[in-house]
Amino acid sequence: MRDPALSAIQERVRAAVAAKQPLVIRGGGTKAFYGETCEGEQLDTTTLTGIVAYAPGELVITARAGTPLDEIDQAMGDQHQMLAFEPPHFDRGGTLGGAVAAGLSGPRRPYAGAVRDFVLGLKIVDGTGEALAFGGRVMKNVAGFDVSRLQTGALGTLGVVTEVSLKCLPRPKAETTVVQECTADESIRRVNAWGGKPLVISATLHDGARLFVRLSGATTAVTAAITVIGGERVQSDGEFWTSVRDHTHPFFDAARSNGRALWRLSVKSTAPAAALPGDQLIEWGGALRWLATSPVDPAPIRAWAKANGGHATLFRGGTRTGVFAPLDATTALLHQRLKATFDPHRILNRGRLYPDV
Repeated sequence: MRDPALSAIQERVRAAVAAKQPLVIRGGGTKAFYGETCEGEQLDTTTLTGIVAYAPGELVITARAGTPLDEIDQAMGDQHQMLAFEPPHFDRGGTLGGAVAAGLSGPRRPYAGAVRDFVLGLKIVDGTGEALAFGGRVMKNVAGFDVSRLQTGALGTLGVVTEVSLKCLPRPKAETTVVQECTADESIRRVNAWGGKPLVISATLHDGARLFVRLSGATTAVTAAITVIGGERVQSDGEFWTSVRDHTHPFFDAARSNGRALWRLSVKSTAPAAALPGDQLIEWGGALRWLATSPVDPAPIRAWAKANGGHATLFRGGTRTGVFAPLDATTALLHQRLKATFDPHRILNRGRLYPDV
């Protein structure tokens, strides 16, 4: 059957190609701050809504791109299941398509997996207006599996995501958070030491003075982990981790004030506390560092991240140029070839990742 909402998007893309008019893809608009500035007419995906199929017994959910994450969470919560990568909702308006296009994961990411690890298949409209499908709704269907992952985190530069199939996981039987006082370097040492033990850790955060550790799993496993880790139990820990996931935690509120820039540093988990100006928050067992600072020369920040096995992204604020780490010549060529394949006329989110992509 003809899908009016999908057909409208295809027609809009084809018209943009004919007019040589770039398009800016927009769902809930909650991540408009992320990436380079791109210009063009808005292409709304919120007409593509609804859960297409949900098989709790098969641990798979399929939904259209404009479906709110809150709606998906509600449906899965009723079945005691979850999206284990904990996609940020940001202002409660986030959509499934935006979550996949941005490729952002929440506090559980290092212990459960990233967005692309849960994408089984997706459908897109490419830069010529063609509707394409990759992957499927089961792990055994590997046709196009890698292309599905390729679209994850591409920020819409390789196609308009229209439908996604994701693997679900059961919610843990028990979940508790403990907190203990320690320095940043000591927190890094502790979480890496715990990482080598059979402990049911599902999130960590150091706020500059305290280390928070979330434990998730069977009740006996959580109780045993508390005995090993120690610390005081945190009340309303669900609200706490939601604030971390959605950046409503006081650290992120402060980071948005006074024109400060928020940097996202992805490094090896054993990297020492960064001697960089500004306030810092450490997540993911030490592998993710948030840096809130006044606009400064990005070179030292990127140099520190590179020296510690990773890269730095200007996540929010600043001039919105040079957001992502510069690419080497080989990787840049691959980006350009992919863009030419999926969006030969360069009309979809032009420049959102890099000026020439």
